[in-house]
Amino acid sequence: MTFNPPASLPSSTSQIINTRSGACMRPTVLGLYGISGAGKSFILKQLKDVLSHDGFMFVEGAEMISSVVPGGLGAFQGLSDEEKNKWRQLAIDQIAIQARRSNKTAIVTGHFMFWSGRLGEEQTVWTVKDAEVFTHIIYLDVAATTIADRTKLDKKRLRPEWPVDDLDTWQRCEIDQLRQQCQQHGILFSRVHLHTCALHQVAKLAQFFQQFAAIPNATRMVERLVRVLSDRDCVKDMILIDADKTLAAEDTGDMFWNMVKASHAGSWTRKLPSLKELFSGPMGYSETAFVQATLLYEEAVGEEDFDIICSTVARQVTMHPEFVALFELLQGRDDMQAVVVTCGIRRVWEKVLEQAGFSKVVKVIGGGRISDGIVVAAQTKADIVNCLRHFERLHVWAIGDSPLDLPMLEAAHDAIVVTGREQSRSLSMDAALAEAIETRGLKARQVLLPCNVSPRLSPDQLPVISFPDLLAEMRQEMPSYMKQRVGSTMLIATDKPAAKLLASPTRDANLAGVSLRDAHRKIGRYLALEYVSELLGLEEHPIPHVQGHEVAGHRLRHEDRTTIVAMMRGGEEMAFGVNDVFPRAMFVHAKSPGDVARHHVETQKTLILVDSVINSGKSVADFIGHVFRLDRTLRIIVVAGVVQAAAVAHEHGLAKMLRKHRIDLVALRWSQNSFTGTRTTDTGNRLFNTVHLAYGSCKSNGQPNIALELSNSASAPAKLMQQFLSYCERETHLWAF
Repeated sequence: MTFNPPASLPSSTSQIINTRSGACMRPTVLGLYGISGAGKSFILKQLKDVLSHDGFMFVEGAEMISSVVPGGLGAFQGLSDEEKNKWRQLAIDQIAIQARRSNKTAIVTGHFMFWSGRLGEEQTVWTVKDAEVFTHIIYLDVAATTIADRTKLDKKRLRPEWPVDDLDTWQRCEIDQLRQQCQQHGILFSRVHLHTCALHQVAKLAQFFQQFAAIPNATRMVERLVRVLSDRDCVKDMILIDADKTLAAEDTGDMFWNMVKASHAGSWTRKLPSLKELFSGPMGYSETAFVQATLLYEEAVGEEDFDIICSTVARQVTMHPEFVALFELLQGRDDMQAVVVTCGIRRVWEKVLEQAGFSKVVKVIGGGRISDGIVVAAQTKADIVNCLRHFERLHVWAIGDSPLDLPMLEAAHDAIVVTGREQSRSLSMDAALAEAIETRGLKARQVLLPCNVSPRLSPDQLPVISFPDLLAEMRQEMPSYMKQRVGSTMLIATDKPAAKLLASPTRDANLAGVSLRDAHRKIGRYLALEYVSELLGLEEHPIPHVQGHEVAGHRLRHEDRTTIVAMMRGGEEMAFGVNDVFPRAMFVHAKSPGDVARHHVETQKTLILVDSVINSGKSVADFIGHVFRLDRTLRIIVVAGVVQAAAVAHEHGLAKMLRKHRIDLVALRWSQNSFTGTRTTDTGNRLFNTVHLAYGSCKSNGQPNIALELSNSASAPAKLMQQFLSYCERETHLWAF
């Protein structure tokens, strides 16, 4: 498929982006923090040489205070703590105003606290305004011995010479408290260990923060989709798969952090919060929280160690064999594409797929490093589905296991919940699933991996489907007895005994009205039971047993999200028969394509188009074209009593349309006779005893008005009657069956 960045994103995605952009009107203000002697001013001066002055403004916090306080810093030092607090707030407010007016990212040096010499008696100078204005904090973590040496050698500034232990305690206390403040106020916190590459790391973070604030994550995600899918031209089905505890039983995030901590044994002096602590905190599972998780990965290990740990983790991951089978299926399909969408570490899952031999078949969208340029949160997954559905008009399958996957599952056409072992599955998923099903109308099914685990919820709420059945459904596989096909999407029952029995009454000239309508209705029931149910599949639901307990019943999959369209008048009775089998489906009468309105297809998954006869195929093609303009993602099945062979010849327009859009056509029989229907004595007139109303219109293109001859004939001789019947058989739908 050719996937180009949309000029305007789908409405749902645009709303998301606009909402976030509103939040981004707040200027980006980076705080450069660290205890006295950490090198904040030195780094700030270096940043002026490596970062663009068009995009950044560089501010010494003390200088800004000096500029706003009458009398400068000298006067400021003589003020009370309360007055100092007010001036500090005014200073940071001025920085925010300047950043907003200049449309630049401000980098500001600042102090969080001053040391008194005793833990618990330190003076915190962080203000309420600081919490409001700062969007990011970069903390310079310098060895206490280095700071002690700098203090002794610094001849320009007079600083207290604290013992190394005091400096270390001060720094640990400041990091812990500042990190906590940042979590409470939605400020991103990143700690940088000062070494020879410190400037590079700080500059990289500053550029990342600036760019991430300027371009919404949803827009970045669309750009990533462009790169992932640009070489696929024929894709019609997209399968989005969560990674951890879905694609495999393991949680690679936990595995990664266990290895990080093991590799830092003995030197892990700065305790990092775990991902569990982060996501259970004030940020929750927000997009900001996932950016913060990325910063934790950056803080924990450098690029080289990160890649080594990812490789080690990947070697310990075993994909479910069911997904291996799915990916093997995709290797031979150009019309289907799978993408792993993970809130976890992209590089781990790329390595997992690479070692399994699927790196060319399955792509990965995820984060873990700032170089990835995106983070994947729960809403990001839904954004991806919405882009694929509403812009590229693809049919989207979503497969996941946790509440983070619910937005994606709810947005997709087909939602599959992976239910794993009880001891490792998400504990909060049952309640979240039940709420989504009951209050937001989620229609999902579950696969059990392995197949012997207990299912979630009840079969009525979350029907169980086996993975082999799911694969068969994805590749639209038919059982062997249904492989009588004319073209790739047509199922004909012509030679089956049941079809011959059902067709006979419709070809009987003595039958009309109620009897003929009943025959058509039976055909509709038969085609629905025999073929449509196989094409669309079934789902289980509980029903009361006569002995008083519940047993599993079956109904059409997504029956309550199916629309049956009766092409009037001839298709009505067959459509009623289809509706008899699928009673929960919506029923629509349509004389012309325009009678099918948007509200008939919105939120629906399937449309069954029913007509008694497909002659030239033009009417059916017009209906299909109209429905696709309303919603290209609908699964369409055409049901007919009889189909003219020429209409489904390989190069015929209708046949091409069926192949292009993978539309199934089900018919009782097909005919080699060539006939062209009119509005005279057609099937509709026979069905409703209105043949006599059409007699006057039999004359066409110079043909004799046999109806008039009949009416003028006193005896209506048998020869003339035979002429009339032969004419009608040639020119109309009269003997369509």
